This record gives sequence, structure tokens and C-alpha cells, in this order.
Amino acid sequence: MFVTELSLTDFRNYPTASIELAAGVNVFVGSNGQGKTNLVEAVEYLSTMTSHRVASSAPLIKAGCDSAIMRAKVQAAHDDPRIISVEMEVAHGRGNVARLNRAPVPRPRDMIGALRTVVFSPMDLAIVRGDPADRRGWLDSLVITRWPRMAGIRQDLDRVLKQRNALLKSMAGRSMRPSGGDAETTLAAWNEQLAAVGAELLHARLDTLADVLPHVQSAYESIAPINNQVQAIYKTRLDLDGVADTENVRGTLEERLLTSMEARRTEELKRGVTLVGPQRDDVELFVGQLPAKGYASHGECWSLALALRLGGFALVRADGTEPVLVLDDVFAELDTSRRDRLAAAIVEAEQVLITAAVGSDVPDFPSERRFGVDAGTVWRETADE
Repeated sequence: MFVTELSLTDFRNYPTASIELAAGVNVFVGSNGQGKTNLVEAVEYLSTMTSHRVASSAPLIKAGCDSAIMRAKVQAAHDDPRIISVEMEVAHGRGNVARLNRAPVPRPRDMIGALRTVVFSPMDLAIVRGDPADRRGWLDSLVITRWPRMAGIRQDLDRVLKQRNALLKSMAGRSMRPSGGDAETTLAAWNEQLAAVGAELLHARLDTLADVLPHVQSAYESIAPINNQVQAIYKTRLDLDGVADTENVRGTLEERLLTSMEARRTEELKRGVTLVGPQRDDVELFVGQLPAKGYASHGECWSLALALRLGGFALVRADGTEPVLVLDDVFAELDTSRRDRLAAAIVEAEQVLITAAVGSDVPDFPSERRFGVDAGTVWRETADE
């Protein structure tokens, strides 16, 4: 799939904008702060209902405006001329409104999957150097790109955790033994819900990590000429021994989550917080024999973060979907050799959207479309510009 047209109204620093994109490589060039990243952020938001830059939708709305609208036309494939229209309106003080082919979508998250993207930006260094939440976020974003319905599971997990944590706090100081009262009955119900959604997400994470690793290794080898062996290990306090060999993996994970909750009941009641579930897990990354966090050089961390995204991109393609690849201000961080290696690795993508402050940082591609960006204005560059 690829975006053929992007239109914005009161989005970030754009009062209005409308640009025609093409399959292949599209490059947006402009000085920092002029709005080039805003363009690819809009594409990302239409795909995932999230932004790699901010946690809420409020900053997406142009200052002084009440709402922002993003629209895109998406062609199914090179050999499939079908066009779908995706639209999202975000507003202050009310819920987002999503439209698919101009028809309202009951829940905005139901539009996830109509347009699929894989986004890499300098902020992705946090996947390697940051907290476990950053690595969980990387893996969950890939899970949702593969199976869009998992966005609902992820939201269900957050909802269950919020309710369960509130209940645990209210029960603090009570007897650590089950009493059979209303609170105990409610806690048992939340335990079952946490085990159900947690097992489903954990199962998807484990499968996806196993599936993506060969692609990550291949991508890293294509970028880093030396010390190019990488590994990733899923870290959890849950007992996973023998789970993969069971006939019902998800059911087994659910049972073990319930067992773990029972085993840590006393500690949870003392602390008033949920200590069991995929929200506590991590992915340990290695370059060579050493953990990447704390040991890898800046260049190795950058290359690994990029390989994780490119590996995810390759996995989604292997699943039979051609996502849009977004590289936000990536080439400036690479030396000439790595730039050329990266360019060779992405040339077969159905569509790539690239941002750069300096046009010469981006290698010339056989077929590309370049745009200039300045102060919220975007235009198609001609060959002699």
C-alpha cells in the first residue's frame, strides 16, 4: 500500500496543505522547525492513532484552533488500483472522529490497519538505551501493525490495570488472606480479565519477537560492517518453561498468570499495585556477547535501533502486507557507508517517506519525488532546484 494524497487542516503549523505523493521514495527537505516531520507524523497518526513525538493529540492542533483534520488517500498496491480514504479529526475537549471512505467509524481504533506504517526516528534510540517501557512499546507497535485488532487488546490491558490497581490500593491494610467479601470477589474478576488479555498480548509478543529476530539480524548485517551479531531475549518473571510445547499456548499462559497473581498476592496488597503481567516485562538486546544498553557505542545503538525497525518492516512484508516506511531525520546520523547501505536496504519498499534538514544527506534514488518545506508551506521541487 502507499499514500497517493495527504491533506491537512489546522494540523501543527499547517493551516492547510495538500500534496500528491508517489510510490517509491518521497523526500521532504527543510530546516529544523519548518514542518517536514509534521507531514510524516500525520501519516503515522492516520495509521496508528498515535504519534512517535507526543503522548496526546492536543499538540497536533494548530495553536488557536479547536480541531485538526488529517486525510489521506491510500492505494492498495502497485497492481491494485483500489483507493481508500482515511480521515481523522482531533479536537480539544471531545473524542476523535475517524472516517473511512467518508463514512464515520464507530471507534477510531477500528480504522487501524487501513493504512500501515513502520516509523523510525532518532527518538528510537530509547528502544536500546531507554527504559523497559520503550522496548515494550517497540514490540507492541509491531504486534499491532501485524494484527490491528491487538490495539484493542492493548487498550483493554490498560483499562484492567487501572481498575485492578485502584482496587488493590483500596484493599491496602486488610488481611492478606482471602475473606470472600465483595472486594475479594471483585479482585478475582479482575484477575481473570488480566490473565485473559495479558495472555493474549504476551502470546503475540513472544511470537512476534521470535519471527522478527532473523529479519533484525539481516538488517543489522546490512548496516553494520563489523561486530554485526545481535540478539533479543524476552525477559519476564512469569514461568515460561515448556509453554511453547503445549497444545494451547494462550490457555497455558493464562493459567500461569493466575498462578503468579496468587503467589504474589501478599506483595501486591502491601504495595497496592499490580506486579504480574506483560506490563512488567522487558526485551534484553545484545550486540555481540554484551548487552546493548550500557555497552554498545553510539553508532552501534543507532544501527541496532534502525535494524529493529527495518526488521519489523521486513516481517510485515513477509506477512503479506506492504507498509509505508517512514524515516524521520535518519540519514544525517549515518556516515556515508551506512547511508549507502541503508539506501540499498529500502529501495524495494513500495513507499518510503524520508525527512532531512539537508538534501545532500539523502542518497539519490533511481526514482524519487522531492519536496521543499518552509514555514508550514510544502512544494514539489523540480530537477534544477
